[in-house]
Amino acid sequence: MDLLGIVLWMAWMREPGAVTTGRIDLEALEPLAFTCPRCATAVSEVLYGPCTSCRAELRATVGGASHAVEAAEYEPKMNVTPNAVAIKDE
Repeated sequence: MDLLGIVLWMAWMREPGAVTTGRIDLEALEPLAFTCPRCATAVSEVLYGPCTSCRAELRATVGGASHAVEAAEYEPKMNVTPNAVAIKDE
């Protein structure tokens, strides 16, 4: 199940008739009280996951800019003959 599916399911569990279009107004949802899975502090957030301070710390330390990666050109292994079927002796 993808993230959107989880969010829709959570919203439906709170109010079954509210989720019909697939769009959720997160500001309209009431915050949940839970323990942050990363720092173990009691928080009140709309969605379950790392708290606001943990998310900010993760973005600062782990997050980075995307960049293009050059893929190496494919070279077959030495024991593979490109046209082994065509040159097969009968």
